Amino acid sequence: MNDLNTGILYLVSTPIGNSGDITLRALEILKTADVIVCEEVKEGRRLLASYDVNREVLPLNEHNEDEQTDVIVETLSGGNTVALISDAGAPLIADPGTRLVQRCIELQIPVTSLPGANSIIPALQLSGFSIESFLFVGWLSPKKDLRRKQLIELKQEKRLLVILEAPYRVKALLRDVSHILGAQRKAAVTFDLTTDKETVYRDTLGSLTTYFERNTRKGEFVLIIEGK
Repeated sequence: MNDLNTGILYLVSTPIGNSGDITLRALEILKTADVIVCEEVKEGRRLLASYDVNREVLPLNEHNEDEQTDVIVETLSGGNTVALISDAGAPLIADPGTRLVQRCIELQIPVTSLPGANSIIPALQLSGFSIESFLFVGWLSPKKDLRRKQLIELKQEKRLLVILEAPYRVKALLRDVSHILGAQRKAAVTFDLTTDKETVYRDTLGSLTTYFERNTRKGEFVLIIEGK
């Protein structure tokens, strides 16, 4: 129960590939929310249109996070319900929105999460590794020197490593992890999860690097690497 007469901020997970992975609860919230917040308006509207959802859409991204956070908080304070979505998957995971959630918590505006599709758990499940514990590394630096420094810091990590990267940087990433973490370390690269193009490559980092040097593969991917 909300005793403050404010709205509620819902963090709504959206499909990462297969549109059928939306939850019934997510659809209910998206169809009844006063405002839906997404990273890019065009992508957000395209996604919502596929479910026949026609609500007001506001952008929240790295370029406008400060000013838009104030706008959204004011909207919530006026008693309106807001749903925050990602372009794909779970909001806030390597996405804008943390500042908004923090402000809501400070102002005692209710925040709740609607779990659903994400790329991390399916990638771990399909990797073939034991998933007793893992470290979500997220996105490494696009700058080669800084990325290699980050990998050196991870070299002794005993947990599984979960790394995200842009599709066009798969070769550069594999070269670096193979060189720094060790070519014999086992890994899995999952591509286009939940779609009809879903593919999982499992091998050593050295073999995976060689394969992708010779074979260009485009698409969203997640890299899972065994710990030391």
